[in-house]
Amino acid sequence: MKKQLSAICLICTFLFSASSVSAEKLTLMLDWFPNIDHLPIYVAQEKGLFKEKGLEVEIISPSETADGLKLAASGNVDIAVSYEPQTIIAASAGLEIKVVGRLVEHPLTTLLFLKNDAIKTPKDLEGKTIGYTVPGLMDVMLKAFMSINGVKNYEAINVGFTIVPALVAGHVDAVMGPFKTYETVTMAHQNLEADYFELEKFGIPDYEELIFVSGAKNLAEKEADIKSFIQAVESATAYMREHPEDALKTYLAALPEADARIETDAFKLTLPYYATPGGSDAAAWQRFADFSLEHGLIEKPVKATDLIHTW
Repeated sequence: MKKQLSAICLICTFLFSASSVSAEKLTLMLDWFPNIDHLPIYVAQEKGLFKEKGLEVEIISPSETADGLKLAASGNVDIAVSYEPQTIIAASAGLEIKVVGRLVEHPLTTLLFLKNDAIKTPKDLEGKTIGYTVPGLMDVMLKAFMSINGVKNYEAINVGFTIVPALVAGHVDAVMGPFKTYETVTMAHQNLEADYFELEKFGIPDYEELIFVSGAKNLAEKEADIKSFIQAVESATAYMREHPEDALKTYLAALPEADARIETDAFKLTLPYYATPGGSDAAAWQRFADFSLEHGLIEKPVKATDLIHTW
C-alpha cells in the first residue's frame, strides 16, 4: 500500500511540475495594422502551433511602420515583421539586426493611382505630386524608381496610412507603397478603379516583401525559441495552402473587427505570394543591397551573408 501511495504521489508531483512549466514568451511587432499578409501568424496562434512549440507569442501593432526594426534592434521586441528594402537600409545605418525568416517572398508594393488616361507610363508622372507611405523607405524607393524611369520633376509628400483619401481628394496623383493585393481591393469595394506600376517590372530588383527580423542580442539569447517561432509559422503556411478556407476562417475569427469581404478578396490575391519553406536567398539579397548602394538608398554597403541568419 505504501508503495502504491508513493507511486501515486510521484506521478502527481510529475504532472504538477509539467503543468507548472511556463511557456517561453516572445513579443512580435507587426509592420502595419493586422491584415491578410499576417494570416499565417494568426493561424499559428489560433491553431496552437506556437503553443506546441512551447511558446507564448504576444502580437503587437506599431505606431509607425519603422518601429519594429528599431525595437528589435534595441531588444525591446524579440521579432519584428519588416521589409527587405527597409531592413537593408537599417543595416547600412548600423542597426544590429538579423533576418530570421520570411513571410511574403516577392514584391507586393506598387506605385498606385486612380485609373485614368493621363498616366500610362512612368514618364507620365513628370510634374506630378506623388505620395509615399513609409518615411525612410518608400520615399527613397520612389526616388530610385523615378531616377531609373527618367522622371526628374515631381513633388513627394508623406500620406501615411491615408492612401485612398489622398488619391480621391486629389492631394496626390499617385502613391508609392500600396500593395497590389490589398489597396486595390479596398478601392474596388469603394467603386474606385485602381491602376499601378509593379516595381519589379520597372527597374527595381525582385525582393522579399515581408520578412522576420530579430536583434542580434535577443537572437543570441533566444535562438532556439525564435527558430521554433519560424517553424510554427512555416507549419501554419503549409496548413493554409492545404486548407485555405479554414485558414481564412481562423484568421477572421481572430480579428472580428476586420472587414471580411475585403480580407477574403485580398486573401485570394495574396495566396501565391506567401513564402515557401526555407531561408532567404543571400545572392538575391546581395543584388538588392548592391542596387540600393548604386541608387542612393543606402550610404554604406551591406553584406547579405552577414545580415541573414542561417539555421
